[in-house]
Amino acid sequence: RAQGDTYQLVVDVSQFEPPDIVVTTSNGHVAIQAEKVAEDSTVCDTFTHKCWLPEDTDPLSVSCALTEAGMLVITARRC
Repeated sequence: RAQGDTYQLVVDVSQFEPPDIVVTTSNGHVAIQAEKVAEDSTVCDTFTHKCWLPEDTDPLSVSCALTEAGMLVITARRC
């Protein structure tokens, strides 16, 4: 969603711990990957989401923060 001079994406990743979550940007898109590994080294939960940044955003301004409630907030400045 666009808010003033920023674009913001909010994703619920509350079922994952912070070290389990990886956010990357490449070629105008943001990718979120999370993987929960059990004690026996098996993968017990995964999450993947990919979205394109709007054309009027600065791809170098992308940042993210994880709230205490487990919401991942990704923000990018609009040009």
